[in-house]
Amino acid sequence: MKAVIFDMDGVIFDSERAVFNGWKEIAEKYGFKDLEIPYMKCIGVNAASTRKIFLDFYGNDFPYDDYCREQSANYHAKYDNGRLPLKPGVFELLDYLKKEGYCTAIASSTRTAVVENQIRDAGLLKYFNLIVGGDQVAKSKPEPDIFLKAAEGLGSDFSDVYVVEDSYNGIRAAFKAGMKPIMIPDMLPADDEMREKAAVVLDNLKAVIDWLGQESR
Repeated sequence: MKAVIFDMDGVIFDSERAVFNGWKEIAEKYGFKDLEIPYMKCIGVNAASTRKIFLDFYGNDFPYDDYCREQSANYHAKYDNGRLPLKPGVFELLDYLKKEGYCTAIASSTRTAVVENQIRDAGLLKYFNLIVGGDQVAKSKPEPDIFLKAAEGLGSDFSDVYVVEDSYNGIRAAFKAGMKPIMIPDMLPADDEMREKAAVVLDNLKAVIDWLGQESR
């Protein structure tokens, strides 16, 4: 069965920048520096891995949990109830996949409840057969667990699954899973490793439509 699995943050929503800007406000407020160094390592990983990355960088006395709660509250106050900006081409691509008979899933490192709420608020829930959040698997990306779980839930053979990702860890995870990674860079440009592991690197979601059309010929 043809299937496409999507990451959410940075792929469906323009949320990586929103989260980074929120953390930047916290950094300026409390005076810790070089935020972009740990933050870029956190793109595409789950909450537990993000916490470890911050503590490894700033030290175990860094009040990560307090800052994270404040950032999360500010983020949800700004972007809940459908206010999170969508990436260009989301509806066009999802309409195309539905018309062509693809099964679709989201496999996001974000907690499942948050993913479901954001997808529902954006009016996108009807497009997805399955949602798998980062709290449903023990190992975060770059391990393949979340994509394997999503593919199993869809009943799709791993080699027949396309994965739309923006992050390095997401592409690594899809590659390890034996799937076909499609990279659409967001905050991180495609480097040599990403071009080697991805089936294709594209500029935007609309370009996926043409590429999949060529693949199916």
